[in-house]
Amino acid sequence: MKFENLQTPDIFGWMGLQGMRSFDHEIIRSRLSELKSIRQKGDAHELLYYFSEGIHGNMAGMGTPEIYESNGNHEAYDLIKSYVDEISLGLSQVADLPPDVLSDSAKLAFLRRCSQAYGRCALMLSGAGSMAPFHLGVCKALVLQDLLPTIISGSSGGAIIAAIMCTRDDEELVALLRSEMLSEMFNLVHAAYEADTKLLSGDDVAKIISAWIPDVTFAEAYEKTGRHLCISVAPAELHQQSRTLNSITTPNVLLRESIQASCAVPGFMEPVKLMARGIGGERVPYVSSRSWIDGSVTDDLPASRLRRIFGCNFFIASQTNPMILWSVQDPNLRGPMSDWLDFWQSASKEWVKAFYPAAQKMVQNVYPMNLVMRMYSTILTQDYTADVNILPTQKFVNPNAMLEVIEPGAALDLVNDGEANGWRQIRRIRNCIQIGLKIDSLITDLSGDDNIYERDHVCEGGL
Repeated sequence: MKFENLQTPDIFGWMGLQGMRSFDHEIIRSRLSELKSIRQKGDAHELLYYFSEGIHGNMAGMGTPEIYESNGNHEAYDLIKSYVDEISLGLSQVADLPPDVLSDSAKLAFLRRCSQAYGRCALMLSGAGSMAPFHLGVCKALVLQDLLPTIISGSSGGAIIAAIMCTRDDEELVALLRSEMLSEMFNLVHAAYEADTKLLSGDDVAKIISAWIPDVTFAEAYEKTGRHLCISVAPAELHQQSRTLNSITTPNVLLRESIQASCAVPGFMEPVKLMARGIGGERVPYVSSRSWIDGSVTDDLPASRLRRIFGCNFFIASQTNPMILWSVQDPNLRGPMSDWLDFWQSASKEWVKAFYPAAQKMVQNVYPMNLVMRMYSTILTQDYTADVNILPTQKFVNPNAMLEVIEPGAALDLVNDGEANGWRQIRRIRNCIQIGLKIDSLITDLSGDDNIYERDHVCEGGL
């Protein structure tokens, strides 16, 4: 991806680095020296053997968060960056080998093994409500550095932003992420509300989705952009399972109804039935007997499913869920207060898990108490953090304001806040995912498409 036309803020002057005990710089230094020597000799077999030995994520702890803190030592970061860059060059060198040395089929087999061994990165956009523009800013920071992952999940308000990212090609994203374009979009959406509107309704959400998201399927969106959109939806019925809709498990399902379902906050909006593209191209109901609601209720950040379906092992979370944002602590930050909060949050989760079966049994036949009990138990027991956590500057948001109509100026402020907080994590993200993105890029170049998923997949139940 090339994004020369977007301006990159200069923030790196103040960012320092700090080596930690969990980072073994000697291993990285040794392997970097070895790889440089092998590349200079140009021995294809030796280069392949080297990569078979050690192309693994977080080698020697190089993803350790403390390395990337503002008061660190530049030497540690520079060493890791040199190592990552050298691996990327070495992988390109393998892909460029003449066919008589290594055939294209052998190259693809090698790169797919590398992809499976190294793992993939996913960007997860949480439930957001009126905080959703923050996610746009986070995505913009990643786009500016060609670091937008090819697997993006979203729930509730985050589903809208994830769909925006996964239904536009690179050129369209460049145009969209300009401040003047975002401002125009926010103004148009705001003008569509009734004059006396204070809270978003289901119809308002449908208007936003229709304005921003094309009427395509998950498979069609992937075909256009090469990015896998994953949308979390929760069942409206008590005994059904939640879903993570995507191009692998639900390729023919249409986006608009899926996103509207993921945004259907219980008690404020009606459950939504999903639609799919039929054999003849017509719109048909998808599992017509079921309705779906807000995906953040059961699977705000669907890391376990992304791990299973796509082989992801590194996760970036943009977390703005107003229901729990006040309590979210970045697990990479340590201190007496963080440790105390971690203890009480862990204890509370275990208490809820122990209490829930008995409480649910008492109200299982009492509607809507049974649904409310399930909803709050899943909200309280989910994990809301990832490997990299990007949080808004203002963490105390009134949950009652989550469905309020947001002013265009306030929306742009949230975009800017998301971009600024995203930039603070850029160097760590780059070192942790650059190799994986390089492997995917080379596979695409060699095969003409991303065929990582040609193997059979285990689909989620109910397809």
